Amino acid sequence: MNFWNHIAGYAAAIREFVAPTYRPERYYMRGPGPACARRGNSLGVSAN
Repeated sequence: MNFWNHIAGYAAAIREFVAPTYRPERYYMRGPGPACARRGNSLGVSAN
């Protein structure tokens, strides 16, 4: 049974390498985006 668990693990690793799944928690925002800067905000950032 241990042999089949290894085979399944290798198959999952190959599948993830060939067609990776999107995981949004890996791509978190690091600050306000350009739309926020264009709108202007209370931080004194100017759109001009």
